[in-house]
Amino acid sequence: MPQRLRLGFWYRLAVVVVKPFLCMFTTRNWRGVENIPGEGGIIVVANHVSEVDPLMVADFLLYGAHRPPRFLAKKELFRKAPLKWVLVGAQQIPVDRGSGDAARALSAAVEALHRGECIFIYPEGSATRDPALWPMKSRTGAARLALLSGAPVIPIAQWGAQRVLAYKARKPHLLPRTEISMLAGPPVDLSAYAGKPVTAQLLRDATTTIMRSVAALLAQLREEQAPDDFYDAEAAMTKTATVQQEGA
Repeated sequence: MPQRLRLGFWYRLAVVVVKPFLCMFTTRNWRGVENIPGEGGIIVVANHVSEVDPLMVADFLLYGAHRPPRFLAKKELFRKAPLKWVLVGAQQIPVDRGSGDAARALSAAVEALHRGECIFIYPEGSATRDPALWPMKSRTGAARLALLSGAPVIPIAQWGAQRVLAYKARKPHLLPRTEISMLAGPPVDLSAYAGKPVTAQLLRDATTTIMRSVAALLAQLREEQAPDDFYDAEAAMTKTATVQQEGA
């Protein structure tokens, strides 16, 4: 790690604990690091396939691009020690999902971007429910943050963490070592949305643009064709509930 990075005690402690685990049980296939600016405020977004992939993404950003990521995390995680100590000490950013003022909820992230930091967001909000593990329909927070701050959005596709720990799996698969693939792309072109009134439709369209960039990168990693439409987890749950009620 470059000596110029000043991470602070808690951030460095997390690195010391996690890094040996990653080296022992995973291998790297990192590409596109040159697309991540070395300085200045940036918003990094990625697909989400496993509850452990934040560790893999942080490793890629910190050791590959030399950009310590600040994760946006729901404020509930900041309430109880010891997790509260780590999150606050590592300067992660709480987000109040229940706030009626979305701009206020993201104000800390905007301030961090103006200080030149790297903000990381999972637009999907949780690990994908898509049966084929493609990105699902996403929330609009990353698009809103980009329009509020003017910071570039850097898309990342990642693949492999789901083999270490599948969603809701109880036990990790540690050996043989799993290859973790990361591919960063150039900034997403959001110029079509800049300077326009921020409406719900505009945010949805900008979010679709962002996630199509992520899906295209993931298609390269998987060497497969990405689906035309994003999986709608809420619609799928509603359909399942309806079928169950009709069958009862």
